[in-house]
Amino acid sequence: MHELGIVFYIIRDVKAAAEENHVEQVSGVVMNIGEVSTIVPEYLTDCWRWAADKEAMLRGCELKINIIPAVTYCEDCGREYGTVEHGRTCPHCGSEHTYLLRGNEVEIKEIEVPNS
Repeated sequence: MHELGIVFYIIRDVKAAAEENHVEQVSGVVMNIGEVSTIVPEYLTDCWRWAADKEAMLRGCELKINIIPAVTYCEDCGREYGTVEHGRTCPHCGSEHTYLLRGNEVEIKEIEVPNS
């Protein structure tokens, strides 16, 4: 389960951003997770709860996940299509000259702080 390692990196980055901005408490973290990123959102959430509650700044902090659909681009016909449904072969022209446009992201989108 690599989600725990990813959570440690998220916590490191969130704490650094919070400290840089003189924030003492973080109430939420919004993540963009690609559909084909190999991350299991439920595992990430479980690991987050365990690890975040060990940090005073993140105690009770909610992890919110946006799933980014995987989209592939075909170089031969110039069209985009859903990666999960069709894989590497373009459903429009049958070409295998394709590449992933989006859907592999793992990024912190927002860090939320309590209203003061």
